Amino acid sequence: MKNRPGTARTNVSARRPFLSAVLLGGFVLAFDVPAAHAESLLSALARAYVGNPDLNQNRASVRAQDEEAPKALAGLRPKASFQAIAGAQTGAAKILAGRSAITGQRQFFTDEFISYPRGATLAVSQTIFDGGHTESAFRQAESSVLAARARLRLTEQAVLQKSAAAYMNVLRDSAIMKLRMNNISVLEQQLRVTADRFDVGAVTETDVAQAQASLAQARSALYAAQAQIKTSVAAYRQIIGDEPRRLEPARSVESLLPRLLNEAVAVALAENPGVAAALYQVDAAEQAAKKAESVLSPTLSVSAQIVNQHDSIMGIPGSRQFAAAVIGQLNVPLYQGGGEYSSIRQAKERLGQERLNADVQRDSVRASVVSSYGMLEAAKASLISGRATEMAAETALIGVRDEARTGKRTTLDVLNAQQSLLNARVAIVVAQRDVVVASYEALSAVGGLTARSLNLDVPIYDPRLHYEQIRTKWFGVDAPAFR
Repeated sequence: MKNRPGTARTNVSARRPFLSAVLLGGFVLAFDVPAAHAESLLSALARAYVGNPDLNQNRASVRAQDEEAPKALAGLRPKASFQAIAGAQTGAAKILAGRSAITGQRQFFTDEFISYPRGATLAVSQTIFDGGHTESAFRQAESSVLAARARLRLTEQAVLQKSAAAYMNVLRDSAIMKLRMNNISVLEQQLRVTADRFDVGAVTETDVAQAQASLAQARSALYAAQAQIKTSVAAYRQIIGDEPRRLEPARSVESLLPRLLNEAVAVALAENPGVAAALYQVDAAEQAAKKAESVLSPTLSVSAQIVNQHDSIMGIPGSRQFAAAVIGQLNVPLYQGGGEYSSIRQAKERLGQERLNADVQRDSVRASVVSSYGMLEAAKASLISGRATEMAAETALIGVRDEARTGKRTTLDVLNAQQSLLNARVAIVVAQRDVVVASYEALSAVGGLTARSLNLDVPIYDPRLHYEQIRTKWFGVDAPAFR
């Protein structure tokens, strides 16, 4: 490219440093930041992984779901109760003394008394057999816990995906705003050149008006860009939890994706947490149906009771009562109004519903993978096309400006060429953002967008630790140390 003198050419050259920053390193979107104080995309994702309220709320929900397992196991654990009584009572006893020798009527005498009854009762019971109700309830609880963990992974993926999009949106909008600010500088120079040429009679007043109109439109576009970046910053703050400061370039995660679409679909059907959650819900529904059927089975239990009371027999002071009993109880349900049969049918219908939902989830995941891969390929193609367009638009602008000096082109031609170059550069910025975001969306659809796969510098949250702490816990109201 020839180096021609001229004010307008100097302004075009001034744009090259920024363009180099935008196009740095393949699929990279960047703007000038001091590297020592910059934040990377991975560090932003780590911040969201630790502090995002939606993700933390879901973790608490999983911990609450964990408690269903020990609740289910309580069905075959012993139950014990202790009851103590103490008090005072007064009364009178009417006692037959005999018959009168004269009248033959019965004679009574009244004995008033006051006593202080007291005592204690200890009762223990143990279910020996409950028709498999407890076992089914426990297996249902475990499947529900696994489903909750899968939904947690789904939330983790959604948070990381949204965080990546918020990060890239700030980068994109910052770059676009700088492009538009630079465009205003170029158009201001173009207006000065056009006004100077008007003063010497080289152009008409129409050319000046066209330059003024283009400058006004550029300023309006800048105001819109400033408003857009405020929106993106607010979304960044909401998702990641802090204000964006000096963001570094970001790259796509295509290296973590299966190369072929068919492979990606197969991996997604096996590993996507949405599918996993649906399959665990099918398991839970199967156990719920078995639990409902268990009410038709006989149950066997044993209970023991020890009673020790004083001054409680008719209020007689000094009386004492002690009793101990061991009782076995067999309960065989015959008919209880038909409600139990309705519950069984309902549980079986819900099982069918969950199976259909699993099919729906598989179809949804398959469509999501195909769509995300298509969006990624489209974004990459747009980036390649945008770069070619930018090179051609820059060459065209230089040529149009040179021809305008000799009168072969009008001011409007120059302004249109300048706008075409700006549009090409904005399209490149948008395409770079789309490539990165689409790669994260594709990785999420496959089921591999996790803090572990991204190698984030954070302690990985493991829900299994809390579950193992409370699974066989018999008593205690304090939450485990690890949460």
